[in-house]
Amino acid sequence: MREINQVALFTNEYPPNVYGGAGVHVEYLSRELSRLVPVEVRCFGEQSIQADNLSVQGYLPWEDLRHNTDPRFVSALGAFSRSLAMAKDTLHADVVHCHTWYTDMAAFLASKLWEVPFVLTTHSLEPLRPWKVEQLGAGYHLSCWMEKTAIEHADAVIAVSQKTRNDILRLFDVSPERVHVIHNGIDLDEYQKTDATDALERYHVDLNRPYVLFVGRITRQKGIIHLVNAIPYIDPSLQVVLCAGAPDTEEIRREMTEGVARAGNQRQGIVWIQEMLPREDIIQFYSHAAVFCCPSVYEPFGIINLEAMACETAVVASAIGGIPEVVVPEETGLLVDLPLQAHTFDPVDADQFARDLAHAINTIALDPSRQQTYGINGRKRARDAFSWAAIARKTLDLYQSLD
Repeated sequence: MREINQVALFTNEYPPNVYGGAGVHVEYLSRELSRLVPVEVRCFGEQSIQADNLSVQGYLPWEDLRHNTDPRFVSALGAFSRSLAMAKDTLHADVVHCHTWYTDMAAFLASKLWEVPFVLTTHSLEPLRPWKVEQLGAGYHLSCWMEKTAIEHADAVIAVSQKTRNDILRLFDVSPERVHVIHNGIDLDEYQKTDATDALERYHVDLNRPYVLFVGRITRQKGIIHLVNAIPYIDPSLQVVLCAGAPDTEEIRREMTEGVARAGNQRQGIVWIQEMLPREDIIQFYSHAAVFCCPSVYEPFGIINLEAMACETAVVASAIGGIPEVVVPEETGLLVDLPLQAHTFDPVDADQFARDLAHAINTIALDPSRQQTYGINGRKRARDAFSWAAIARKTLDLYQSLD
């Protein structure tokens, strides 16, 4: 068994720069791991933190990356430049653990330079996100290459769901014994139902009307446009609250704006909050929603569903990826079938998916008894199956098992 005296985590996102599930994962994993062993975090940003058992250092991209190039290339090239900086800095850790393609090369190179094993957690897979071409241009080929190279050379690969593990084995040349499933988790002390409503009042949500809630970035992956297209089929007594910001591209921002305007011409009660809200405000929105909707077309795990469940809110979600490993149909919510086209990952029948989403939303939101039952069951499932302390222990056990 390998002795682990220090761990290095490499990540794009780390507080205060968290915008997705991977950032949430690293934030809580680093906290829990640091209760077991010293942890060093290297991340994208300007952070510089020294605590008792946890240190954090941010890295900036090369200054001239934006000059004389296609602006879509900057994200992938910036990730590569920061990965070089992360890898070359002196490393005292006994294992390197990277998160998302942004830092895959950092761990791969650090492993070679400092002769330590590296672990890689896949929060999503580039071959299953072809729409990233809109955002990265031909830089998408670079992100795919970085991910593939790292996955196929990692000493261990962590998948956040069984479905993701299956995808890894199907898409990459990696032996099954090197691919392990360790789910995401939830902090139940932080994510719990609250009576506070000041955030809802601040954004003019009618406290006397039930609402369906979406929380997430405006991106193809999260399926927000399909929920917007479902609005005409949602019962008019329900409000639709969209906490949706940080669009990937101008094109999807335009689609979102036009879709919300179109729906607003047909009905009242649509609240679109375009800024990324602080966690304490989001917990209020979860807590008072009649139902939370996750219409993703690709979701390796879906930590947002777990956040809603922890706040005792019923969930309607796409039956794709790792979501069925979190949301239990007819117990904690309802799952909506989503047949996808093989190469574009668009719904086979987008209008039918929108109608099915609306039907599931209406089924829960118009039935207070079902809401309460699903909410209680969801909180219990979050508590029983998704503790961060247990996930950190499993992760450390994996480090120690490496040759």
